[in-house]
Amino acid sequence: MAMNNRVRIIVVGDSGVGKTCLTHLIAHNESLIRPGWTVGCNIQVRIHEFKEGTARQCPYFVELFDVGGSLSHKNTRSVFYSGIHGIILVHDLTNGKSQEQLLDWLYEIVNKEGKDTYKARGSSLPPSPTTPLSSFSSNTSGADGHIRFDMEEFMGATQTPILVMGTKLDLIDEKRHPKTSLKKAGGIADQCGAEEIWLNCRDIRSLAAGTTDAVKLSRFFDCVIEKRESLGGSGSNSQVFGMTGFASSPGTPPDRRRFGPTSGKLEPSAVPLLETNDLK
Repeated sequence: MAMNNRVRIIVVGDSGVGKTCLTHLIAHNESLIRPGWTVGCNIQVRIHEFKEGTARQCPYFVELFDVGGSLSHKNTRSVFYSGIHGIILVHDLTNGKSQEQLLDWLYEIVNKEGKDTYKARGSSLPPSPTTPLSSFSSNTSGADGHIRFDMEEFMGATQTPILVMGTKLDLIDEKRHPKTSLKKAGGIADQCGAEEIWLNCRDIRSLAAGTTDAVKLSRFFDCVIEKRESLGGSGSNSQVFGMTGFASSPGTPPDRRRFGPTSGKLEPSAVPLLETNDLK
């Protein structure tokens, strides 16, 4: 496998929504019984067969950057937003607010620094999921104090693939909250033109080969890889959110898989890539 056959996907969402269990399931096809709290970033790697079954088939390393959702580390997260090729937005199906907060996560990624998002928004509530995201503009703020950005411009300029995933499907009370009533028209997946997957991260059958959700995930990975290739390789993705490309060169020793809050002192180009030896 060519060393440059790799893509980086950030996995973001509020603390406690199940990002660590999700990335573990995707990477290892097994459930994580007792996940710990993520401080900084936890990296999982999956080998994905790009365009499987076609003449273009080839293996790719998919690096999943599980970014800690704690507000206490908010000002140090921007280093992990460099050189990304795709975004997975994660929310808890039993917590409607976690879905509403995904707009804040998108703004943080666009803003990259992320330091003024909550300061400017103050104590105001997030926009309703039914509010068209395309009505928000990054350089204006409404009477309610919300920071706004143009979703159409964000999606059109970057064309960064996005996948929305809802976790804890097994905890939904079918009598009180029927699964068919949870999906709201005009939600963030609809506004982003993204596919959405609901699953139970503790059930390895959730993403079993051949299932509808597994096909959606594979299609998303293919889309991410195609986006990377359209940019002419790993060094050409500086157009995405103004970010730099992969900084590591072949032969560079791999760094640790977990990075703490002090990682905020690093330059964006210093975020390491995983080498082949990390998978052994």
